[in-house]
Amino acid sequence: MHAMVVTVDMEAGRGDESIELLQEFTIPAAKSLDGFVRGAWLRASDQSNGRGVVLFDTEEHASAAARVAKEGPPPGAPVTVRSVEVFEVVGQA
Repeated sequence: MHAMVVTVDMEAGRGDESIELLQEFTIPAAKSLDGFVRGAWLRASDQSNGRGVVLFDTEEHASAAARVAKEGPPPGAPVTVRSVEVFEVVGQA
């Protein structure tokens, strides 16, 4: 199993918009990707940045998802993508 980890910067004062984008676009899009297993999306307590950790069944599927994620959200979105990385999952609890 492999994980795609996306780090985003969040625009100040647009926290509600970022959650709306996540719920209405990001999560449904992630769930539709080949090999999707599950995901968790995290936000810093100061709402300045966030992370998405999305698990895929293979490295190929995680890498394909990373290519899509690197395109980022549409112009004017309340978040910008800082980084996208793929990791091998070596343990779970």
